[in-house]
Amino acid sequence: MGMVLILSFFILITSISPSYGYDPLDPHANITITWDLMLENDATYDVRVSLYNFQLFRHMDRPGWKLSWTWISDEAIWDMWGAEATEQGNCSRFKGGVLPHCCEKQPVIVDLMPGAPYNKQFNNCCKGGVLTSMTQDQTLYGAAFRMNVNKATINNTDNSFFMPLNFNLGVPGYTCGDPFKVPPSKFKADGGRRSTQALETWNVTCIYSQFQASLTPKCCVSLSAFYNSTIVPCPQCSCNCEGLGGTKCVKSDKTPPLLELRHANDEEPQPLVRCSKHMCPIKVHWHVKESYREYWRVKITITNLNFVKNYSQWNLVVLHPNLRNVTQIFSFNYLPLNPYGSINDTGMFWGIKYYNDMLLQSGPSGNVQTEMLLNKDPSIFTFREGWTFPRKISFNGDECVMPPPDEYPRLPNSGHSVTEKPSLIFFSLFLLILLVL
Repeated sequence: MGMVLILSFFILITSISPSYGYDPLDPHANITITWDLMLENDATYDVRVSLYNFQLFRHMDRPGWKLSWTWISDEAIWDMWGAEATEQGNCSRFKGGVLPHCCEKQPVIVDLMPGAPYNKQFNNCCKGGVLTSMTQDQTLYGAAFRMNVNKATINNTDNSFFMPLNFNLGVPGYTCGDPFKVPPSKFKADGGRRSTQALETWNVTCIYSQFQASLTPKCCVSLSAFYNSTIVPCPQCSCNCEGLGGTKCVKSDKTPPLLELRHANDEEPQPLVRCSKHMCPIKVHWHVKESYREYWRVKITITNLNFVKNYSQWNLVVLHPNLRNVTQIFSFNYLPLNPYGSINDTGMFWGIKYYNDMLLQSGPSGNVQTEMLLNKDPSIFTFREGWTFPRKISFNGDECVMPPPDEYPRLPNSGHSVTEKPSLIFFSLFLLILLVL
């Protein structure tokens, strides 16, 4: 009985994965929705709604956010600036020549596209729903719109304002909490010499979960080094398995029928990838290229294997202890991320604007690459035991599948050049448990 319990506990702890609702590399990451009550009268009120992407490296690409909520009663949106509702809904209860903009109980609001009519624009609007990360572009990480709302007429004897509930960003992986009241927002006016403020303000916090966004990973990592001829590929079935029911991929000698890949304009197309053992739309290759007396060089290549998507504003986050000694980065932007103060082992890479900030779809131009020169820190540096390879890599905020450490390229004189099979390791552990009992 004791042996069964020990084995059950071992299987349990090895099957537990870390929570994907919390990213230790960006512990305070969230998207905040701010609801500012700007003006209120007997029949209507004006609201300014703002979205702020407080995430260091995760951004929101097209088709962008689709903000929704649930009205408490029979409210309706009379007019909007900086955004629009996707459906008008049933406005038959209103009489007259002009009907409200939206009468839906649960309206879905989308950002206006660039070039929207000037009289419908609002400050910080019209980006097609795109929110960049705080690190890449602090001028585009927010969005805002304003609307005039008809007050509730049912069960509202004192003509009160009701805060809506059930907020949703409309993007897979994001979950929003309940609204909570905060001090009123302040706004600069008259060239910054005067401040105005909202009547009341509420915030809604939304967090991202990779597990909720997709049941399968979206990228994988392969490894190689100058001191070993072995190229360690992405683990098999990292993102999917070729030949699995419902799985589609393009053979290496064929061209995908792009004209048949139809999808709605407001939906992201399902990945269509080149057939491979890992079946991932993104592959990151880390190559330890050269060693000098005081420095060592790494080449990073990001390959897009997805035939139906270009990745704009892409970024790569790497966890490695030697990133505190980065000397030079070629062809990419780079910024150290220090979520824990003095610990400098995480860095973010992204493309240079108008040069390689767009990772094109699968094909001859579907890759970007950089080389990185790092100083050898005598206190920690070694080529042994796979130390030169990253501990963790994320692409666009989603963690990539890494090869198991026992398969990393090793030095030729390593005593572990022949790796043990997983079955042998488990059998050895089983014998050890029997000896303990």
